[in-house]
Amino acid sequence: MSTMIDFRRELHRHPELSFEERATQQYILAQLTKAGIECRAIAGTGVLARIEGRRGNLNRGVVLRADIDALPIKELNDIDFRSENEGVMHACGHDMHAAMLYGVLTELNKERDFEGTLFGIFQPGEELNPGGASLVLKEKPFEGYDIAAVIGQHVDARLEVGEVGICPGEFMAANDELRLYVSGRGGHGARRGDIDDSVTAMCDMVISTTALNAPKCVVSVGRIIADGATNVIPDRVSAEGTIRTFDEEERERLHTLIRSNARRVEERYGVKVEVDINRGYPSVVNDVMLSYEAMIITADEGVAVRELQPIPMAEDFGYYTRLYPSLFYRLGVGAASGGSHTATFLPSEEALEVGRRVMQRLALHILNK
Repeated sequence: MSTMIDFRRELHRHPELSFEERATQQYILAQLTKAGIECRAIAGTGVLARIEGRRGNLNRGVVLRADIDALPIKELNDIDFRSENEGVMHACGHDMHAAMLYGVLTELNKERDFEGTLFGIFQPGEELNPGGASLVLKEKPFEGYDIAAVIGQHVDARLEVGEVGICPGEFMAANDELRLYVSGRGGHGARRGDIDDSVTAMCDMVISTTALNAPKCVVSVGRIIADGATNVIPDRVSAEGTIRTFDEEERERLHTLIRSNARRVEERYGVKVEVDINRGYPSVVNDVMLSYEAMIITADEGVAVRELQPIPMAEDFGYYTRLYPSLFYRLGVGAASGGSHTATFLPSEEALEVGRRVMQRLALHILNK
């Protein structure tokens, strides 16, 4: 039976992009089956594991979740388990997440000395809309069960090995993809009376949109395409950006304000403005009571606990938090690991055992309540 390190390195060698995790899925199914753990495919390329405890109400359950997809990045680490899939890399630590979940499941399956039912989700497609969590839940895998908690963790180089960060309540933002299109009469830049200045109109649209930034919401535009020339105003200009919010009312308010800006720009410049907002993941809202319980339990394990502030990053774990009491926390892997989503990100494997212990202890605490 594989160790957590073996498991992690196998996934790291063979990373797969979102919703393409076919070999990853087969490897996980094979390892769980070898360990005698009931498992099956879910959400296309994911895996659902189930372990029944030896006592208590088996309809009461706890769900542990790890994501398994990689990113379109060419790895630059000089290691013997470097990615063998050119241009694809586990640059966000999902191989670590999956290995720790595997460790918890294999450890608890040995004796099954707990109450209720333990589920493990090896979830595909966290990095890409619509998010694998939404597809997992669409299959209603926990129907008929009283789910007491869903627990997930994410590696974090801003915390050292042996540290865990927890944020009670609002933790991570909802994310929406924003696309703007301005259309008008293009033409010679010197003939101002014969054109609709789509470029200036888009600049106005971008400035007024990013002016909506506030402490608990983020609007950023990262790409503008105006395919004209020094003396040519194009017929059409496009822009792309992101919207991050922690509150659904604030989310809807921002969408409304952006569309209102579009109507104002249309009237001022005589152009047509299209606003396309692709709704992404909901915000991650941790159960407050569960968060503080987890702080106590984690500290009892000898792991340092840091109380975190909300961050405008996004995670499809938010789908779980909308339905069940949930906790998503950060696991320290050390500053030497480098930055996530980069070609040299390399989390410390010393964190694997810390992450397994914390997740396992939390699961047992909730199951045996």
